[in-house]
Amino acid sequence: MNRYFMLRRLMWPSILLLLGIIALLHQAHLAHWSLFVPLLLILIGVLKLAEHAALAAEPYPPQPYPDSIAPPAAAASPQDPGSQSADSVPAQRQYPWKDSDGGQS
Repeated sequence: MNRYFMLRRLMWPSILLLLGIIALLHQAHLAHWSLFVPLLLILIGVLKLAEHAALAAEPYPPQPYPDSIAPPAAAASPQDPGSQSADSVPAQRQYPWKDSDGGQS
């Protein structure tokens, strides 16, 4: 697994772990909830620095299809917007309640 993806997946579990530790320390009267926000910002900053270091050490991960602008095949061969191929034109719908000339039966 790519180190970048591993660090991205650790973000929310580490935040929940920090929340649990602060709650435990609060129950033991060793810490207050006001300590959570600074520690949260430090944790997020450390994880972001680690992500940046992982990206600098390795090439960028491939872009998944749903987040990309266009699929690679479509980006490689742009078409003229005025000309449409036969595949992009939808077929005529056939309704059983209409005659072939378009009237009601």
